[in-house]
Amino acid sequence: MAHIDAGKTTTTERMLYYSGYTRALGDVDDGDTVTDFMAQERERGITIQSAAVTFDWKTHRINLIDTPGHVDFTLEVERALRVLDGAVAVFDASAGVEAQTLTVWRQAEKHHVPCVCFLNKMDKPAANLSFSIESIKHKLKANPVLLQVPVGSGRNFSGVVDLLTNQKLTWKQTSTRDDGQVFESKPLDRSDDPELLHEVNEARTALIEQVADLDDEFADLLLTDFSDNFDAVSSSKLQEAVRRVTLARKGVPVLCGSSLRNKGVQPLLDAITAYLPAPDERHHDLVRWYKDDLCALAFKVLHDKQRGPLVFLRIYSGTLKPQSAVHNINRNSTERMSRLLVPFADQHVEIPSLTAGNIALTVGLKQTVTGDTIVASKASAAAAARRAHNAGGAGKRPGEHASVVLSGVEVPDPVFFCTIEPPTMAKQADLENALGCLQREDPSLKVRVDPDSGQTILCGMGELHIEIVHDRIRREYGIETQLGPLQVAYRESVLHGASAADTLDRTVGERRHVVSVELAVAPRDLAAPGGSCEVAFTEELGGQLSTEIKAAVENGVNGAYLQGPLLGYPLQGVATLIQRVTMEPGTSPAMVSACVSRCMLKALRLAGGRVLEPVMSLEVTVGEERLGTVLGDLAQRRGTVRDIQSRHDDKVLLATVPLAEMMGYSTILRTITSGNAAFSLELDTYEAMNQQDQSNLLKRVAGLL
Repeated sequence: MAHIDAGKTTTTERMLYYSGYTRALGDVDDGDTVTDFMAQERERGITIQSAAVTFDWKTHRINLIDTPGHVDFTLEVERALRVLDGAVAVFDASAGVEAQTLTVWRQAEKHHVPCVCFLNKMDKPAANLSFSIESIKHKLKANPVLLQVPVGSGRNFSGVVDLLTNQKLTWKQTSTRDDGQVFESKPLDRSDDPELLHEVNEARTALIEQVADLDDEFADLLLTDFSDNFDAVSSSKLQEAVRRVTLARKGVPVLCGSSLRNKGVQPLLDAITAYLPAPDERHHDLVRWYKDDLCALAFKVLHDKQRGPLVFLRIYSGTLKPQSAVHNINRNSTERMSRLLVPFADQHVEIPSLTAGNIALTVGLKQTVTGDTIVASKASAAAAARRAHNAGGAGKRPGEHASVVLSGVEVPDPVFFCTIEPPTMAKQADLENALGCLQREDPSLKVRVDPDSGQTILCGMGELHIEIVHDRIRREYGIETQLGPLQVAYRESVLHGASAADTLDRTVGERRHVVSVELAVAPRDLAAPGGSCEVAFTEELGGQLSTEIKAAVENGVNGAYLQGPLLGYPLQGVATLIQRVTMEPGTSPAMVSACVSRCMLKALRLAGGRVLEPVMSLEVTVGEERLGTVLGDLAQRRGTVRDIQSRHDDKVLLATVPLAEMMGYSTILRTITSGNAAFSLELDTYEAMNQQDQSNLLKRVAGLL
């Protein structure tokens, strides 16, 4: 995982080559890497879809997923981290921590994934070890544990010194075609550069002290057995301590190299097997209830024209076999899996069975989607639920059905939308099928139909995301679609609190439905944890209502949250308190939901509306001579500068800018800086628009209508 262009795919390519799984080194610029196999990836030189590969390194089996660095495809990183046991964070050694590095690091922390850091591109003239270490420390708030010191710098970078063993690893490239397979490993001795010897001694002493501070067992060992000379501690004891520190997420091992120049990748593979956890070292609370029965999580779906949907599963317990029936708890359905494959990018190998800890690719699961829990059978799910309930872990009322379901994959909300139309009405059904398949592959892509115009609306994570979807529909499904202008996905909220009451009295057939509702809405802190809107019941009412009626009330409230009173955008930052629900016997839950929705509409109109706009975090790296031009352009875009930092000869500008002002920014930035700038964007928050901007937006929408 990493920022754009840090070298993730190049590093993956080297790992596959050195492990013997490929015969030739692929190159991103040549478009012949194993994991970037989509036409769009090869043309643009970027990763769009995460790709899984399985290979062996020495005595270990490694399941690796190469993820995208672009913010538009952040879901790919999210779902990979949800199912993996460890992560390698790749850094450009000349840039240190960048904008998207922060995002993927936060995602890894959320899933409690231990990490190893790889400072790539050590051969660049501006590569700086101490700068990168400091940026990891201060920006990521992490504890970097340096395990290697580079030999040489810039173009003279030739290898590393392993601080645990004091071995000097050197890659002596005899020609530009040297593949880096062979390298020299020898102990440091007095004939080596005195400066290097001094640097290694200092770094090793600092490493031992740092590990002792982080690991009590290692500190005790030093004080009891090596109190006279800490440096005499064996490399194996130090390695064990670094492993414990990494698994406890108290520190992150840092290694360095240059993947493009074929240097430092083999020690990185050794570090993965030495410090990152094996599957049985990650403890997943819910999985224990299944014991040795199958329990797996579907985290990705691909569509194959010949084989239909291919579902990627992470197996947490039990064994998966082809030609067997499996139960999907989320869909409450049983499906037959016809074939079982081991993923290798876009080439897959059939296999008779796979055990816990592996990534599997299955054929035949037609209803399964991202985030579903797959178990051996309905009986197995019920047995796990009973075990959890008996242990007091279910927290359910007696008689209520409990099921032990793995938490799914968090899908971010889209920030852009546009209309999409087929070339002719005859192609409408084909377009709907294509969008259905793409949505199943990519849950961050949302498709809806505008109730007023009947047009199909495509919602995505950014300009590039929608552009790629449009291109895939043309290439893979042969449909030349037309996209409308890109629009920003605003949100709405309320200005102040308001209360409302409503009564619904309907007779359907011979049955009379009477329900009365009283509720209050109020603005809620937009940054409050747990999301945007909430619904609660008064203490007295909460104890009176049945589970079914509570669910009906919540459905009514959540339905009203989907469409704000001003422009029909979804609501955010609204709290609803249900104060009274009374009904005649025989009133259906559907009528309760309808009455609550109507009452919510009244309350929202009384509370007054305000528009919230997505505000982005912007990072621009630009030469000092062009900084003034970039700042002037940002001021016109309602941007707020947070900080201006120095990075070697460049300036790094950190700002927040409304997304609506960032349309086509890459072209503008390229023009005003003559192509000598780079930028990255990430959704920061939703903020209330000022009165003038909101008034302009309302007029613009009214004009469109």
